[in-house]
Amino acid sequence: MKFMKLGSRPDTFYTSEDLRCVSSEVSSDFTIQVSGSKYLLHKFPLLSKCLRLQRMCSESPESIIQLPEFPGGVEAFELCAKFCYGITITISAYNMVAARCAAEYLQMAEEVEKGNLVYKLEIFLNSCILNGWRDSIVTLQTTKAFPLWSEDLAITSRCIEAIASKVLSHPSKVSLSHSHSRRVRDDDMSSNRAGASSRGWWAEDIAELGIDLYWRTMIAIKSGGKVPASVIGDALRVYASKWLPTLKRNRKLVGKKADSDSDSDTDSSSKHRLLLESIISLLPAEKGAVSCSFLLKLLKAANILNASTSSKMELARRVALQLEDATFMVQGQTSPPTSPLRCKKGSMDRRRRSRSAENINLEFQESRRSSSASHSSKLKVAKLVDGYLQQIARDVNLPLSKFVTLAESVPEFSRLDHDDLYRAIDIYLKAHKNLNKSERKRLCRVLDCKKLSMEACMHAAQNEMLPLRVVVQVLFYEQARAATASTNCEGKMTELPSNIKALLAAHNIDPSNPNAAAFSTTTSIAAPEDQWSVSGLKSPKSKLSGTLRSKLAEDEEVEERFMNQDGGRTPSRFKAFCAIPGRPKKMFSKFLSINRNSNDKS
Repeated sequence: MKFMKLGSRPDTFYTSEDLRCVSSEVSSDFTIQVSGSKYLLHKFPLLSKCLRLQRMCSESPESIIQLPEFPGGVEAFELCAKFCYGITITISAYNMVAARCAAEYLQMAEEVEKGNLVYKLEIFLNSCILNGWRDSIVTLQTTKAFPLWSEDLAITSRCIEAIASKVLSHPSKVSLSHSHSRRVRDDDMSSNRAGASSRGWWAEDIAELGIDLYWRTMIAIKSGGKVPASVIGDALRVYASKWLPTLKRNRKLVGKKADSDSDSDTDSSSKHRLLLESIISLLPAEKGAVSCSFLLKLLKAANILNASTSSKMELARRVALQLEDATFMVQGQTSPPTSPLRCKKGSMDRRRRSRSAENINLEFQESRRSSSASHSSKLKVAKLVDGYLQQIARDVNLPLSKFVTLAESVPEFSRLDHDDLYRAIDIYLKAHKNLNKSERKRLCRVLDCKKLSMEACMHAAQNEMLPLRVVVQVLFYEQARAATASTNCEGKMTELPSNIKALLAAHNIDPSNPNAAAFSTTTSIAAPEDQWSVSGLKSPKSKLSGTLRSKLAEDEEVEERFMNQDGGRTPSRFKAFCAIPGRPKKMFSKFLSINRNSNDKS
């Protein structure tokens, strides 16, 4: 950091009891009181440079001069007094603002004496302080203690302009000196400058500023129009992670606070709310400038801190824009992702006579890449929605209708597997144990059992909270897949039973392809307590039959009602289910045979 030394005499100030005095052969002739401290000084050296003291002495015959609201306190006053005595003083970015405000208060201008303190401080500020990166930031930080004085003297605005100009210029032209907060060694400074402009080398340094000064600095940087929106977004993320505390639903603030001297949690919440809303107002308008994860964290903080409605709506709008190809939610329900490609290919065929084969091939490839990218984005959105469902499923106040609506908003083709969706449903059932039978059926209606992995099927088969229909479907599809895989592995051309073929065809499963309904287990973001446990499933003494019997017992009341309405005749399918054996394989053989008999009778 740069500094300036003024004066050449040694320091002769000393303390005597509760007084500050100057060692001199001439006795002091007047007293100055500053913020409770008294100074015994001499009129000549001070009055010759301080116009304010001249006027006060002429207006008041008393020997004691009162300076109750002196900017910078006793430290700044003593700095000015030593300058008047010719005692050596050192000016740096840390005391520059205090000295400049004190000199302005005492009116130590050129009109009083040539080469006065105000003139020397202005020269040092403009030629040295504002040319350095760290010096400019430190000086701007110190203006917070003298907001009115700094604004009147244009110190704040000059520091902000200096910082913004350095951000907008190439890093090689910036005198970084020793970076304020970046942990970079001196010998690595030059190598880090090479790609600094693209990484936002300045973000961590200006993150030390308070929100008011930070907001003004970021506005100046954005108005320059040279910094990419993504770099602005990264800088905002750095600032938010530094100053926004960890928030919990009980509204308690945990972690670092922007102001440690807050009087109460209410004051802290208000300050953090202001900080959050200021960050939101600085978000770049360009899509993708900040990550969706960062926007969701801001939205969570806005809900907890009771931010303004406009701030919440702005965040919600930006989150919606971040979901790539969000309009596909309506379009994709009826058209597969390949339909745009087919339409494009058909139109190219009609123009084949008038265009060369090479151009057609290039256009086809470009369309295919675009369609592939669009479909990939939709898969990512589906994965994001299912992960979000797992997070909100734990909320006991979440209505079933909202959960189902969000789950159904994703087109069927966007979910390659339903493992994440099943996790979300399982978490919701655990958190909402009071759901009745019809509500549980409605919840599971969106689940496609054909798209469950083997691990998910094994877990679902033991899940006592699922409706009976879902458990039966899971076991059936798993048994059908196992039978198809076994047939292909043995190399036999044995035909599957007609009833299995019919059910497989009804659910779009190719019996000749054993992997048609097999999907790998996906990575889950669920909490450890929500992970699946499949231990013991390899044992013959599995809980599968017990789970089914408990489900059948649950449906017994409904079946009895059907029986009474049908003249007392017990449904044949219900009788068969009551006799389900312990092993799933035997259970399905009996179920399928009963199904065949029922079809023959009809």
